[in-house]
Amino acid sequence: MEASSVLLGVVGKTNVGKSTFFSAATEVSVEIGDRPFVTIEPNVGMAFVRSVCPHRRLGLERCDARNSVCIGGWRFIPVKMMDVAGLVPGAHEGRGLGNRFMDHLRRADALILVVDASGSTSEEGVPMRPGSFDPVEEARLMMREIDEWLLSIVRRDWDRLSKQVDIAEKSPAEGIAERLSGLGVTRDHVARALEAAGLEGKKLALWSMEELRGFVVELRRASKPIVVVANKVDVPGAEENYKRLREELRGYSVIPASSLAELFLRRAARRGAIRYVPGDPSFEVVDDSLLSSREKRLLSLVEKLVLEKWGSTGVQEAVNTAVFKELNMVAVYPVEDPNRYTDKEGKVLPDALLLPKGSTARDLAYRVHTDLGKHFLYAINAVTKQRIGESYELQDGDVVKIVSAAK
Repeated sequence: MEASSVLLGVVGKTNVGKSTFFSAATEVSVEIGDRPFVTIEPNVGMAFVRSVCPHRRLGLERCDARNSVCIGGWRFIPVKMMDVAGLVPGAHEGRGLGNRFMDHLRRADALILVVDASGSTSEEGVPMRPGSFDPVEEARLMMREIDEWLLSIVRRDWDRLSKQVDIAEKSPAEGIAERLSGLGVTRDHVARALEAAGLEGKKLALWSMEELRGFVVELRRASKPIVVVANKVDVPGAEENYKRLREELRGYSVIPASSLAELFLRRAARRGAIRYVPGDPSFEVVDDSLLSSREKRLLSLVEKLVLEKWGSTGVQEAVNTAVFKELNMVAVYPVEDPNRYTDKEGKVLPDALLLPKGSTARDLAYRVHTDLGKHFLYAINAVTKQRIGESYELQDGDVVKIVSAAK
């Protein structure tokens, strides 16, 4: 059972650590059966969101994670991640690999914008002395490129679309959503953008260019939310820039991070040299014979400059923030036996599914199998043992048994 269809796009300039972040987030230290995702392109991999596994809070000795991974009582649920081509000014017009970037961007549900918090890359992504470029301006520049790209798509047949909607007295949200469905834009996204831009009830043909631009910015925020990763936060001078990013980019989640530290820790864990769970504030050396003198020094620096100071490397936090906060998803666990928390084969809590917050018990039934949704009778909250109806709103961590008339 596929855990999720979420796709996160990693964006940013060249040389800011964007590809390092992608490599760190998709470095898998354990193998899982029946992987729900495989690499379908050279720049697409599998990352994980981290959530408390129900077996821990239910007092069970173990679980039999199948479409996800359980490590130390934490369930790691897979999501797709895509590292798109580096951005340069004018990317939306095709500069650099802009066209390739924009084509890939269409498919992303949320964006992780990696910014060089040390200020050591120019506007064009050329390495410079730390402190030479303003990370706040870098973040705004990247966002402008994305907004301009989206604006160019909306403007292509805006006159025709606005007339069609106004004449037919069609819902603007419905009309615009149909036009932009290829970008993953929904009616809800458009409705939220209209409200935020103050354009509800105004005929499309009467919008000024400034109003259209404002609407597009809000549409981007609704349909492709951005998490800003202040990368290289362990470089001297980066901490102040991180604080400025948080202050200047209010309304955005800004995560301090060291992608290089995370990549180093995950690879050391894969070799069996250390015990490290992604997202943890510490690690444990289990076989120092597998570490060189240089690696031991690096571990000491990672511990002092990153983990002790920031509480984590920030990579796992960024992925979790994108999925659970910006996309507002919840993790739910369907089971066949609500008393033993097992599937029909006796596996304990085998599957974890990510669904949008607000999803109902019937939505879960459809997600498990179409027939279960069609013939839904009721569900059982396996934790409380209470019967729940089709309109019950699923909560994060719910364990649910679906009862259906389907044969």
